[in-house]
Amino acid sequence: MEQPHAPVAAEAAGDAYTIRPLELSDLSKGFCELLAQLSPSPPLSEDAFHARFAELAALGADHLVLVAEEAATVRLAAAGAVLVERKFIRRCGLVGHLEDVVVDAAARGRGLGERLVRRLVEHARGRGCYKVILNCTTEMKGFYAKYRFEEKNVQMGPLLLI
Repeated sequence: MEQPHAPVAAEAAGDAYTIRPLELSDLSKGFCELLAQLSPSPPLSEDAFHARFAELAALGADHLVLVAEEAATVRLAAAGAVLVERKFIRRCGLVGHLEDVVVDAAARGRGLGERLVRRLVEHARGRGCYKVILNCTTEMKGFYAKYRFEEKNVQMGPLLLI
């Protein structure tokens, strides 16, 4: 994960939302509540959040979590991540995996999902990934198709291990 104040492409002047890397202070800005809109997710303790943040930060640019912060409320309105997988195929190629892309129900329709996806894909491109893949619900296929993602193969799951 990039460092909290790592440079990210500038936002338009006067933009209501700032897209930036996840920071430790985001726990108190609604990060867990935002993720719970994507999948049932109980709140995390501050210690658990800080420990996972440190683990992900240790991965450097191979794991980036971006958030969209609303300037007026200083609350998070969207989040998403890209993980870089190191492969043996394709001459030790890299694959980006989009994960946990979510826009707050009250902020949908404002282009935040598009901005996040584009930034995450651009990060994967910058890391040298030869492709970016994701899993999504049937309802979200149209959203991702707008950004040239195509339905391929079959996803299997879940095999719950705990």
